[in-house]
Amino acid sequence: MSSGLSSAPLRKPDPPLWGLALLTFSGTLAMHIFVPALPAAAATLGASASQMQLTISCYIMGLAVGQLIYGPVSDHFGRRKPLLAGLLLYTLASAAAMAAPDVWTLVAARLLAALGGCAGMVLGRVIVRDTTRDTQDAAGRLALMNMMVVIGPGLAPIIGGLLAGHLGWRLIFLFLTLLGLISIAYTLWQLPETRPPDATAHHTSALREYAALLRSKEYLGFALGGGFATTSIYAVIAAAPFVFSEQLGRPSQEVGFSLALIMAGMVFGNMLARHLLRRISIRRVLLGANALSLLSALCMLGISLVAGPSVASFVVPAFAFSVAAGLTSPAAATEAISVKPEMAGAASGLYGCGQMLIGAVCTLFAGVGSNHAVSAASTLMVASLIGQVMLRNALGKVGTIDRSAS
Repeated sequence: MSSGLSSAPLRKPDPPLWGLALLTFSGTLAMHIFVPALPAAAATLGASASQMQLTISCYIMGLAVGQLIYGPVSDHFGRRKPLLAGLLLYTLASAAAMAAPDVWTLVAARLLAALGGCAGMVLGRVIVRDTTRDTQDAAGRLALMNMMVVIGPGLAPIIGGLLAGHLGWRLIFLFLTLLGLISIAYTLWQLPETRPPDATAHHTSALREYAALLRSKEYLGFALGGGFATTSIYAVIAAAPFVFSEQLGRPSQEVGFSLALIMAGMVFGNMLARHLLRRISIRRVLLGANALSLLSALCMLGISLVAGPSVASFVVPAFAFSVAAGLTSPAAATEAISVKPEMAGAASGLYGCGQMLIGAVCTLFAGVGSNHAVSAASTLMVASLIGQVMLRNALGKVGTIDRSAS
């Protein structure tokens, strides 16, 4: 016990878990909280649907870039300073978005908010690892952090729909500003510096690891295949408010609850994956889940083209696609990280970055054309086909490449 006295001030007491969950939740919540208000904000700012969807895709791009930055920076400067800087940027950018006079100011503010909000997503998980010595306890605490990544976007449309429907779309950003202030207060008064005193930065090593992973065709197959099979669901999330309000004439509150139902499919898929992967091979789970993705996208596209969209014909296939994404995500991530086990941390960060970038591109394509249901379904269809090809290619290499030699 005496050997641990020097680090005791850093680790005792451990940071309250609710605060670490809040840090992660803040970044993911802001991703889609604005979605139900897109049509109302478009009318206020005189913007088109494709311009408003940039507020979503640029936020996702900001999260993608941030995942590659905060880890190495926190190894060099400690956890608190980068975290406070990110939270301050998130808070100020949210306040700027609330007062945005035009769509381009709003897009820029959203991008800055994402670059700031990503700090909590990345460093919340790092801090859990810093402050937990028991492996099982760490796994349980990290499970909560990972769950926030799914629950945040699921709850976001409900909260955003209620705020937009009763108080107006600008109040969404007041809510996010207050959330940022609470996170800053938690970090200042409840969160000590947790970086181990003997930690050192390895910026050049990290760059070499990223380069090695990008040269690995097996890794790219799982990373890109998994990304196209999962975060392409963002196309549905970006298109939903316009499908419901413009094509179906439904209220913004209904958009939020429908999107929450769709995102619940991913949670169900994650739970189902844990059960299936104990009994059947990862290959069968990946290819079977992606086949479900293709089928659901085909159903949505066919119905939208032949009969036109309805609430059921849009939500049911989207829910099925979300279940398939939940099945694919843990299997694809596990395989990607296993390609080069000595680079598991870099592989995980790069995988998450790739997912966000793919999600951002898919939201852009969801805004093409005037029939938003067809645009979303077409995007899902193409993404599923690419995912199937990439995953099959990677799975083929698993049998011919000795991972220990990678």
